[in-house]
Amino acid sequence: MASFENKVVIITGCSSGIGLATTLLFLSRQARVFGVDVSPFNHELEASQASNFAFHQTDLTKSNAAEETVAACVAKYGPRIDILANVAGIMDAFSSADTLQESEWERVISINLTVPVKLMGAVLPSMKEHGGGSIVNVASYASMSGAVAGIAYTASKHGLVGATKNVAWRFHKEGIRCNAVLPGAVATNISGSMSKELWDQTAFDFCSPVQQLHTSFKRDDLPYGCIGPDDIARGIAFLASDEAKMINGVLLPVDNAWSTI
Repeated sequence: MASFENKVVIITGCSSGIGLATTLLFLSRQARVFGVDVSPFNHELEASQASNFAFHQTDLTKSNAAEETVAACVAKYGPRIDILANVAGIMDAFSSADTLQESEWERVISINLTVPVKLMGAVLPSMKEHGGGSIVNVASYASMSGAVAGIAYTASKHGLVGATKNVAWRFHKEGIRCNAVLPGAVATNISGSMSKELWDQTAFDFCSPVQQLHTSFKRDDLPYGCIGPDDIARGIAFLASDEAKMINGVLLPVDNAWSTI
């Protein structure tokens, strides 16, 4: 089991779901975690964990928020940033190209794609200066399929895969790695982030049966089992660790073989 003792880790979406699971896992492995979320952090930490955790509440879609977040991390832990885990994300309402509202497109693309790209840009100077670093982006099975979500979410996650590969190649000679995990059907509250007034039932009916079951929260019926946030967190930790030091630009499905069909 990889240790992250004295490593500085920025984790977005730290207050719930995969972000919280990732935060707790890195803390359990002695990392110094700088957690970021638009929602309050209400999880009660053990004393040993609390001493290595700093919370920064902000809306990362705001102008200069990424740069201000990284500056706040540097002010807390010093100039070296070892790991960035871009976890925060939201779901769309399954709109198709012909039913999509501009507000939904802008919101989903901003949170799921623009924010991770801006944060990568903000941490790269530190990683270059200190000779390396690891970035892990949370993409989705929707990154490789058009039958999982609406057009906004699908486009945002396809875009995040492209950004992951671009950063991996562009900075591989500087010791910086950039990988992505592709969760399958995970038991989180992400469905609560969709704009329900924009729900497109017709487009939803065209989604894969597995995704329909997941979105309906009939998790016991999922043929591939229900993946937990802890499972995704372990994938993130592996890709961020020195055990994966020659793994760069990889898309790692964590879906109990859903992506094989």
